[in-house]
Amino acid sequence: MSPNKNTNRSKKKSNKTLFLAIGIVAIILVGVAAYVLGGQPGSPASTVTPSPTPSPVPSPNASPTRVLLQTTAGNITLELRTDKPITTTNFVNLIKEGLYDGTIFHRVMTGFMIQGGKNDSATVATIPDEIGTNNRNTAYTIAMAKTSAPNSATSQFFINVADNGQKCAPSFDATYTVFGQIISGKDVVDAIANASATANPYNPSEISVPVHPVTVIKATVLT
Repeated sequence: MSPNKNTNRSKKKSNKTLFLAIGIVAIILVGVAAYVLGGQPGSPASTVTPSPTPSPVPSPNASPTRVLLQTTAGNITLELRTDKPITTTNFVNLIKEGLYDGTIFHRVMTGFMIQGGKNDSATVATIPDEIGTNNRNTAYTIAMAKTSAPNSATSQFFINVADNGQKCAPSFDATYTVFGQIISGKDVVDAIANASATANPYNPSEISVPVHPVTVIKATVLT
């Protein structure tokens, strides 16, 4: 029996269709591969931001670093803690960058604290809290100011003029990292805290905006 011509034609047509389909699929696969490897058309090449070189971390056995704050009200000398390496290193680095020079103590409260380190023109990364087991906001200690969120401290600091860990809520010492103490210039701190102040525009019930703000002329790392 001879083969049926219509059947042969159908087979040839099917083969052509199959070859055409395979060709289309191959073209699509090549295009997808090029798209994935080369990136989306019109998109910039992805870049990786290099991590900054970490600063040397103070050893707990190292000699404490001292810092001099020359202010328009007098000099204040701080001794920084070696057991708060992240906070201390951050503070020292910002001093070396000159970030505190020309800033003011923008929030002062009698019997509570004086707050400085605000610099609206600078962007400072947040640092982790370093509370530990010995974190007491006693009079004439320096601590990092922050928002209510954990690990939100940047450049702002405050100097206690009372035992605020005992005076304020029990959570005070568990919130604000204490990283040093005043070893000279306590009278200057008291003078700044007791200066005339007006209502805080963000919290009118708080009298904390200094009438004549004290300026940090220069912050210097001594040792």
